[in-house]
Amino acid sequence: MGDGSAIPKLGSMKALIGIFVGAGASYGIYKLIKEGSFRRNKKSVSSEGPGVKSCQPSEANIQRGSLLARVSGLDVICPRAEAASGDVIHESPGNLEPQHLKMLLSCLQTNNNASDRCQILLTLGNAVAFSVNQDLIREFEGIGVIAYFLSDPTPEVKVQTLNALNNLCMNITNQEQIKVYVPQVLELIEMSPVNSDLQLGALRLLTNLSVTDKHQHMLKDSVTLLLSLLVVSSEALQVQALKVLVNLSSNPDMMDDIVQAQAPASVVLLFDARTSPAVLLRLLTFAGNLKAWRPSIQVADELRRRQDCLFRVMLDEPSQLHSRLVQLLSHPDGEIQAQVARILT
Repeated sequence: MGDGSAIPKLGSMKALIGIFVGAGASYGIYKLIKEGSFRRNKKSVSSEGPGVKSCQPSEANIQRGSLLARVSGLDVICPRAEAASGDVIHESPGNLEPQHLKMLLSCLQTNNNASDRCQILLTLGNAVAFSVNQDLIREFEGIGVIAYFLSDPTPEVKVQTLNALNNLCMNITNQEQIKVYVPQVLELIEMSPVNSDLQLGALRLLTNLSVTDKHQHMLKDSVTLLLSLLVVSSEALQVQALKVLVNLSSNPDMMDDIVQAQAPASVVLLFDARTSPAVLLRLLTFAGNLKAWRPSIQVADELRRRQDCLFRVMLDEPSQLHSRLVQLLSHPDGEIQAQVARILT
């Protein structure tokens, strides 16, 4: 390949990457290409903290076999002057063609650099926000390729993996393949630091998976984990955990599993005027779903023998929930007042 042909092709590759990322991250990709980055870095990656590798792409010259060379299909000889590509830098990821997705999936499987894997997964996550690409990734057997990185040692890679799977999960057909990773996603929630991006990304994925009742049964053993998050996490995680709980409690077939799950007694303390309205509204929706459930006398008696189950904490007569709901009737937020009134009537 002569130098004369390498210049325009490298320029077109810049245009391709510009399409991949879209407005949100196009400048970062442009900068990477301009500086000859995206090489497979065999040196140690700079650390942001103990055991956490940075996902900022390293700066280096383009090398044979690098990500840029692999995606473009060029056997790059050396960095050359670049053709103008400003007209496509901010193109939508929805303009991707099938071969572009194949290139990214191939690069993801062969790249050993954590920063590059982060960027590829980010690019794929942006691309699969479009329904046509969600179908293509499935047809290219890319869901398993992406999900493989749920076990990557770098937390940021796992976060980007969850984000990509979350967008893929918007497609009902894709959920059939993604559901097999639910145990791994739940383990990430349980083992990750509280309020981490990993927990938030995992909960978002579970929210999409639980929108319909088709896969909700896979989460029946996660209720205790979700309730525990409510009393120890930030508002953002509380909201996300409650979205999952509201989805599950909307299904009458899930109620038996929900009410017998072990629950921290302090969950009731969240029914308070000082609780964020975004959290409180969802908490009231969850409580309303629970209150609509009517157990038989036999089932209720059996649940009362379970010392720390959710039925005892929120639904049984000794529960503090009723008195706390009465106090919320004077909440300054009219929507919260209305929710409380519906539960009490």
